[in-house]
Amino acid sequence: MANFILIALCMAAGILFRRYSALPKDAHKGINAWLIYIALPAVSFKYLPHISWERSLLLPALSPVIVWLCGWMFIKLYSLTQKGMSKATAGGLKLVGGLSNTSFVGFPLIMAYFSEQELAIAIICDQVTFTLLSTIGIIVAIRSSQKQKLTADIVLRKVLTFPPLIGCMAALTVPHYINLDALNPLFDKLAATVGPLALFSIGLQLKFSGWRGEVWHITATLFYKLILAPFIVMLVVMVLGIKGVIPEICIFEAAMPTLLTAGIIADQYNLNPKLSNLVVGIGIILSMITTAFWFFIIQAVI
Repeated sequence: MANFILIALCMAAGILFRRYSALPKDAHKGINAWLIYIALPAVSFKYLPHISWERSLLLPALSPVIVWLCGWMFIKLYSLTQKGMSKATAGGLKLVGGLSNTSFVGFPLIMAYFSEQELAIAIICDQVTFTLLSTIGIIVAIRSSQKQKLTADIVLRKVLTFPPLIGCMAALTVPHYINLDALNPLFDKLAATVGPLALFSIGLQLKFSGWRGEVWHITATLFYKLILAPFIVMLVVMVLGIKGVIPEICIFEAAMPTLLTAGIIADQYNLNPKLSNLVVGIGIILSMITTAFWFFIIQAVI
């Protein structure tokens, strides 16, 4: 119960702070910088060195890829049915439709519905999701906007300079050479900031104005992201006959709303940023209901 209260409190605080201008307009950027550069790498150091690697962990690495590929195909087919849809709008929907908010929303909800220990599995989903965003996502953004020439150097630089990915790789390698056990209390305290600050940052950024004019695009994209994507991952799990907490977390992470950073990239490349941000904001609110639905389905089926 405390985790659900925390989710509601932090998001509501962010909304109220923005509504009454209690913080500077771009205050969320400072919070996001802390999360990306400090807190998320600390989460990697807290959990990844202690994971017992086995073949079943391929699932959390593959499930975000499945969600992305199916999302790309879904939006591609949907855009063909929408006469006059611009390339920029289709590109923005591909970004916000195929990438899950596996950390900022996913981590707090996993702690609420499951336990903190399951974050070790969620981190794998999260790092693969960010890798997809930093590679294929950037390629889609560049091709859709045609504002920047697509080169291998640009893609490689985006990947190699992304702090959470650097933290993930460091957490997987450094402990083999240096004993970091003395720093575990530090990693615990830094990682504990992810949930409250991420939710507060989301509240600061939520905007819903102008949704009626984009209702069909929003509905189609969120239908895939919140309903169809976790259903597809669940079908894969059932076909493979995998049981246990790992497939449960994979399905639950697939049910998360859109990755916030995907909306930011859509804005940077002018891929109908108004529509992209509406999908992000409305999806976060609806996910508070749909993830509860998926939790009970997962418990009954998996």
